[in-house]
Amino acid sequence: MIPAIVVFLYLATVLYIGIFAFRRAKGKEEAEDYFLASRSLGPFVFLFSLFGTNMTAFAILGSSGHAFSNGIVTFGLMASSSGLVIPLTIFLVGTRVWALGKKHGFMTPVQMFRDRWECSHIGTVIFVVQAVLLVPYIIIGIMGGGTTLYTISDGTVPFWFGGAIVAMGVMSYVFFGGMRGTAWVNTFQTVLFLCFGAIALIVIGVGMGGFSSAANAIQNSPMASLLTRERISPYYFFSYTFIPLSAIAFPHILIFCLTARKMAQFKKTVIFYPICILAIWLPCVFLGVMANRVTDIPEIRQKQEARRVLATQGKNMAPEQRDELRDQAAGDDVIMVLLKHYAPLWLAGLLGAGIMAAVMASDSQILALSTMFTEDVFAFYGGKTRFGEHVQVQTGRIFIILITLFAYIVALRAPETIFELAIQYAFSGYAALSPLLIAALFWKGSTKWGALAVTLWTAATVVAVAVLQAVVPAPAPGPATVLWAPGGVEALSRTPGGTAVFGFMPVVPMVIGSALLMIVVSLATRKPASSTLAKYFGGR
Repeated sequence: MIPAIVVFLYLATVLYIGIFAFRRAKGKEEAEDYFLASRSLGPFVFLFSLFGTNMTAFAILGSSGHAFSNGIVTFGLMASSSGLVIPLTIFLVGTRVWALGKKHGFMTPVQMFRDRWECSHIGTVIFVVQAVLLVPYIIIGIMGGGTTLYTISDGTVPFWFGGAIVAMGVMSYVFFGGMRGTAWVNTFQTVLFLCFGAIALIVIGVGMGGFSSAANAIQNSPMASLLTRERISPYYFFSYTFIPLSAIAFPHILIFCLTARKMAQFKKTVIFYPICILAIWLPCVFLGVMANRVTDIPEIRQKQEARRVLATQGKNMAPEQRDELRDQAAGDDVIMVLLKHYAPLWLAGLLGAGIMAAVMASDSQILALSTMFTEDVFAFYGGKTRFGEHVQVQTGRIFIILITLFAYIVALRAPETIFELAIQYAFSGYAALSPLLIAALFWKGSTKWGALAVTLWTAATVVAVAVLQAVVPAPAPGPATVLWAPGGVEALSRTPGGTAVFGFMPVVPMVIGSALLMIVVSLATRKPASSTLAKYFGGR
């Protein structure tokens, strides 16, 4: 229990930071102060809180687990494309959103969409779809917290209790501290997991006998055949370049962009963001791959054996048996198992706290949903005018409790791994919504009906993927199950990791379909008034 106790002390620390932020803001109880920290975050806090809010359990547990199953290609799939696309979109889109928000007082993306396209209820539809797509991201954080505490305590802390502790901790400091508390905690957590990530890499590497010997052992291991690049098709690899488009479309990222004190702060963020991605993804992916050479840890050997059986005998098994083996082979907890085995108890606790720091980055998603609900629903439909800002803030706090409770209940039943849950639903859905944001900011010809078409298309495709994967069981590792092949061309397939459309992940046709719908529908419908366009494009 020593490592778990250290993690609990860390949770108490971040809770204190949130309460301290609450005391700092006590007496203001203004919506802009609670939800945006009065747009006053400095350069250091802005950079690390923006980065930290995007590096959740997906980046720590999900990446190492995916690398454990697929090899070093995981780094190429996500980290390399993210290091280029995310800073570029922050520079091009984030700066413009910041300028418009400061000028017109926007606090959420939907407020901007409503003003830009002169729409009201369509904005509510956009809010609903964005809110639903953000919930999987919150679920990931709770799943990661439960996994971390369960593994580091050797099962003494049950998954359900660990998830509950994380959910309560995050909910508490977001409830009290609002954006200021969330930003301070994210900054503290980002520094923590960046430092401890490097320490974990060194400690585990030494425990394995050195990086060179570990790499040589993997090369000579029978597991090496399951980690080859050939397992990832070029179409699948290319699909991942679309995933980072989701970052700037996430409401919590856009809302964080509104908190910067000055425009100049974005320059440092764009420069240092790729470096931070390298610092966090490299050790996690490397440790996930190196776990395959481990032979003296029973938990990892069981995962290796389950994966080997699934690869060699999975085709002859019933879908239920394959699902059970996939659960046994899942590597979301592999980095925690390595820490528990190779690090001293006190150090394992400190490193576990560092990993927990990334896991708990779901705080900004919870706050973003609360901000959107109070501004885009409560305030828009007259609640703020009728009851005042104080009640608006309290309503936001109640919403934080409800959404956290809902996410916790779903997390206990979520069958997917953290990586799959993020990619297939949260990331793909928001990547498909990115044309919405780009059209609003850079195309005068876009209309509210084009925006509605994009929103409905995104919702329909995410639901279609979810239904398909629920109805059609995932096949064994190897060739995909072809579901539709007009003219002999594999148009729709069920793969071991999800769904393929003409060989691509669903995110590719989702994004292309959104862009085409925005263009076609906007060209066929009435544009906003010239006075509205002048607010966003001046005399252009």
